[in-house]
Amino acid sequence: MDESGKKTMLSEDIRGLLSLKPGENLYFGEIAAAAADRGFGILLVLLSLPSALPVPAPGYSTPFGIVLFILGAQMLLGRERPWIPLWAARREIKRKTADKMISGAAKFFSYVELFIRPRFDFVSGKGGGMLCSLLLLLMSGLMILPIPLTNTLPAMVIFCIGVALTERDGLAFIAALCFGAAATALYALVFWVIFHFGAQGIVEAKEIVKGWFF
Repeated sequence: MDESGKKTMLSEDIRGLLSLKPGENLYFGEIAAAAADRGFGILLVLLSLPSALPVPAPGYSTPFGIVLFILGAQMLLGRERPWIPLWAARREIKRKTADKMISGAAKFFSYVELFIRPRFDFVSGKGGGMLCSLLLLLMSGLMILPIPLTNTLPAMVIFCIGVALTERDGLAFIAALCFGAAATALYALVFWVIFHFGAQGIVEAKEIVKGWFF
């Protein structure tokens, strides 16, 4: 909300994070605290975007996946405001990386927010919230697994969940369910290949995933 009480656009809220400690490195806890007024949704968007879209942020998928899993557990327990564990809050993010992440998220939303709006309000109900939580737990659990080239689909699911929660857009949650089915199928295929072919299966799995996305 702005000073007049009018709801601001999500891209504006995200872009506002760029004003945090200009020119200095940021701690993740500082970003989380600044985004907490939007609830869980904006954090899900920011944490999933580096893996969901080509925003350069190497090495963040697993730690971000762990934080996302913790957030999913909090949502399932009915917590209203997100809580970040101390070890995650103290993780320093280089200013260049933080700016790329935040600018990338804001730029992306400046294009798509015209299509995002409150609809199919089941997502804001108790049942919809529980389903969002369970899906988030599953997808963040998959993100944590150190399997190369497989984080994109789970991150896209979490990204859509974040949009759905922030903008109360049930269509975004339907998209999350579709991406979730695709991600589950992808991981099932990767595990099957590794189980049947052993160490060579890891190489085979990488080639399969490359063939899907490149």
